[in-house]
Amino acid sequence: MKNGKPLYAGPNYTFSSNNATLLIVPVAKEDIGNYSCLVSNPVSAMESERIAPTIYYGPYGLRVKSDKGLNVGAVFTVSVGEAVLFYCSADSNPPNTYSWIQRADNTTHVIQYGPHLEVVSDTVAQNTRDYVCRAFNNMTGKRDETHFTVIITSAGLEKLAQKGKSLSSLAVITGISLFLILVMGFLFIWKRYKPLKVIQQKLQRRPEADYRKAQTFSGHESALDDFGIYEFVAIPDHGSGSRVSSQPVRGSDSAPGQDMLSTVYEVIQHIPNHQQQDHQQ
Repeated sequence: MKNGKPLYAGPNYTFSSNNATLLIVPVAKEDIGNYSCLVSNPVSAMESERIAPTIYYGPYGLRVKSDKGLNVGAVFTVSVGEAVLFYCSADSNPPNTYSWIQRADNTTHVIQYGPHLEVVSDTVAQNTRDYVCRAFNNMTGKRDETHFTVIITSAGLEKLAQKGKSLSSLAVITGISLFLILVMGFLFIWKRYKPLKVIQQKLQRRPEADYRKAQTFSGHESALDDFGIYEFVAIPDHGSGSRVSSQPVRGSDSAPGQDMLSTVYEVIQHIPNHQQQDHQQ
């Protein structure tokens, strides 16, 4: 049993005829665990003490990283005169032994041992160097290696690239902010100076006393009382002259034979001549 679960025969697991022996070939990292043997008969069952065998594996997943500079795949870009520290790591048991190899002019030579390598770039730009990190497990006898390239560029190129990225992000954020501000300002102005809304607000704010005051100045409560048919009547007055008065007369109240009722033109014709002369003088 492995980790409390039964094991079955497979590509890596082989059992003896009576299942008393388990053979694991080949051994891999996934075989790490607690193993036990369960013995049973029709009467009882008993499990043995669990053991955790030491399994050696690796190296797996060899990779190289750096503390600074730009990294695209297996290419690292550093500035002139800059010191860069590289890390080489892989999963293994026991830990690997590492060696760093530099390739130049179709030749290779080991420049350092251990998981770290410090590279100080030259003072000449556009220089390229090729390196190899090699990992070896002395228990499994396996080894792995990875290749990478270091490109030395003019000072400031990396900073300019990073600055360009930051400026592009800042430009996007600034553009979005300005757009939102313009939209909010347009909505504010449109709501504030909307004609219909302004008229409604003025009507709502007008006090009720203004309406009462307007009715008081009109002289009557309803303008409908002013409608009617009017005729002018000339009443002769020898003491104070002719006096013209106007009063509404219904069509049914006036009779055809009345001499006192006439139109405004007839009233003007009946004005005495001496009054017209007085007005002319």
